[in-house]
Parts: sequence; structure tokens; C-alpha cells
Amino acid sequence: MAANVTRIRDRLPVNEKITLNLGFVDLGRIDLLVQEGFYSNRSDFIRTAIRNQLGVHDKAVAKTIEHHTMDLGLREYSRDELETARAAGELLHIKVVGLVRIAKDVTPALALETIGSITILGALQASEAVRTALAARIR
Repeated sequence: MAANVTRIRDRLPVNEKITLNLGFVDLGRIDLLVQEGFYSNRSDFIRTAIRNQLGVHDKAVAKTIEHHTMDLGLREYSRDELETARAAGELLHIKVVGLVRIAKDVTPALALETIGSITILGALQASEAVRTALAARIR
């Protein structure tokens, strides 16, 4: 039974935190909308505004992803997948809009042998050793 337990500190975040600076007038206007009940808090307003802007530019994003042959969303690379690539003599050039996750059991040596480059617009989740090994290949 203990094998099925995931310790909370082992869990990876599903969101990325960002920081932004706003002028006092814009911030006051946001606070007014929150106070009037249009949004539950400032973060709710900002997330909604970002989603609306992404919706406005949805076709441009889709066209760019297609042009650059990028994956959209979550792309996971397991040890087995990378070992298969190594056996086939393939060098992967990873391009993702979203999240790239490299399995915890992937060694830095295996990553270096199989991953030629990583172009990511979003976030990379990998062990610190793999991140360090691939640092020069991450764009």
C-alpha cells in the first residue's frame, strides 16, 4: 500500500508563477472590478485577461505551431522512449509549446546521447542533473 503513496513534496506544480508590474491606475481599476464582484481576486482577473488574449490570437498561435512543427501541451519523455531513440541512432530535437517532462530515471548521459536540442515555450521539468547536462541545448 505504501508504494501507491505520493508524498506531497514529490509532486510537481501544475502552474507556473509569474510576476508583473502594473501602474497604480490599472491596479485600482482591477481592484474595483474585484470589489464589485466581477472577479474573485486579482489573479482571477489576470488569468481571464490572458485567456481572452490567447483566444484572440488563437489562429496565429496555431499557425506558428504548425510552421515550426511544435507539439502543443504536455510532452513526456520516458527512459524507455529515449533508450529506443538511442538504439535507433536518433537524435531528438524537442519543440514544445507547454510543458516538457523528462522522467526522473533518465540519466544525464542518456539525455545527452539522445536529445540534440530543446526549444520550449513554457516549462521544463527534469532532474537537476539532466537540466545541467542539457543546459547548452535548451533554448
